[in-house]
This record gives sequence, structure tokens and C-alpha cells, in this order.
Amino acid sequence: MPNPTGATAAPLAGRRAQAARNDAVILEAARAVFLDDPKAPIAAVAERAGVGISALYRRYAGKEDLLRRLCHDGLGRYVAQAEAALAEPDGWQGFGAFLERVVDADVHSLTVHLAGTFTPTEEMGRDALRANELTVALVERAHATGRLRPDVVAEDVGLLLEGCAALRVPDPERTRELRRRHLAVLLAGLAVTDPPLPGPPPAAGEFDWRWRREE
Repeated sequence: MPNPTGATAAPLAGRRAQAARNDAVILEAARAVFLDDPKAPIAAVAERAGVGISALYRRYAGKEDLLRRLCHDGLGRYVAQAEAALAEPDGWQGFGAFLERVVDADVHSLTVHLAGTFTPTEEMGRDALRANELTVALVERAHATGRLRPDVVAEDVGLLLEGCAALRVPDPERTRELRRRHLAVLLAGLAVTDPPLPGPPPAAGEFDWRWRREE
């Protein structure tokens, strides 16, 4: 007989919570596996996560679907951190805090590895445009403070973040320390100073070729 109090909702909530935990485990395993080898089979993710391959396929149609999810999650974190930084009153401090949070979140380690391994969705394209708009706004606000050197462009931010992401040692906490130190050195170089930066700045879309999937 149905329970008029609705007590049956608790088991459903519990199952949803367990499914969410399983998904988090799978995504963390996938991140580790594909950071090590973007060409690794999806079975390696299931093995690392400690789940059956069927459990993984119930959540993701295949490897490409899983890669898209990982990359889109990273893009979402980037957008969220950029929006939070724009809400900070000081443009220079907000810019620096944004870079620190994105580096700590390790967004670029995976997205750069996965470039060209899957077909992005239209939603990802829209989010990528949003991320670029926010980056431009952060750079413009930092310029307005007079503390960011005038020849720095939004595309330089991506190169800076890739450089920090390239630093990795076996100890995660040491990796974080080294990245923070490297970022501090880079931020010091971004402050207003002479001489001007060498060469022309990165052009908008100059690195988009990486996202064209190889046939």
C-alpha cells in the first residue's frame, strides 16, 4: 500500500546520491587515465574507477562522450571562476585571483591534452565564446588599473595557464606549490615595466586548429 507521507522518496534520493558519487569516481578516474595517455581505452577508466564497463556505458555512450564531459566540465569551471573574478572590486587583484583559482583547479592540464580527440558540441562552442568574452573583460579591467602592461592581450592568458599546467611532479601538493610559484613569477612579468614584450601578441583563434578533430 502506498505510503501517504511520501517516505519512499528517501531510497530514491539515496540512489541518486550513489549514482552521483559513482559518476564523480568515474570522472576522476577518467581524468587521471587520459592525462597520462589521451589514447587510452575506456576500459582503463572503468578499471581505475573500480566499476564494471557496463556501469560506465550506462552513463556515457562511449569514450568520445566521456572526453566531451571532462572538457566541458573544465570549461564550466573556467567560466565560473572568471565570473567570480569580475565581481571583485579591484581589477588587478581580481585578475590575479582568477589565474590562481584556475591554476589550482588544473583546468588546462586536461583540456590541452584532449584538443582534437572529440567533436565539440554547440553548447561547448557557446561556452567557449563566453569564456573568451570573460577573459577579455578581465584583461580590460586589469589594464584599466594601470598595473597590467598594455601589450598583454587576452590570448596571452591561455598561454600563461598552459605553462603553469605543464608543471607536474608525483606529489600533488608539491605540484600545486610549484605552479603557484611559477604563476607568481609570471604575474610579476605581466606588471607594467620595460622593455615591451618581444614579437607580436598571440592572435585571436591562433590556437583553434588544435580542436579540429583529425580524421
